[in-house]
Amino acid sequence: MSVLATFARVYVDDLDVALPTFVELTGEQPRLRFAYGDLDLAAVGGYLLLAGSAEALAPYSGTHATTIVESLDQVLRITEQHGGEILDGPNEVPTGRNVTVRHPGGATVEYVQFHATARSALA
Repeated sequence: MSVLATFARVYVDDLDVALPTFVELTGEQPRLRFAYGDLDLAAVGGYLLLAGSAEALAPYSGTHATTIVESLDQVLRITEQHGGEILDGPNEVPTGRNVTVRHPGGATVEYVQFHATARSALA
């Protein structure tokens, strides 16, 4: 199974206020920036910033990381094989397809299989 990237999730109130600090910390500009429901998201360096109200962030705040993978089908197979639990998905999202998994031991991770446009932002 190929993991292409993993992002630490950072939950913020306002993306425009938070981004300059993370741009300076990483020395990078956001590679992706998009809206999803009531959230605004940006990937900068090894971070995925998720911005919104406390209510909008609440369903996502228990997820520890976002991992970009070659194949979501492989994630589903491994999850089943190891007794993990699918919490949400698979879903179509602005960057491709995702699934959120609770692994044995309690780690909750979102896995995303990027479509071609989003994948080019990783390069």
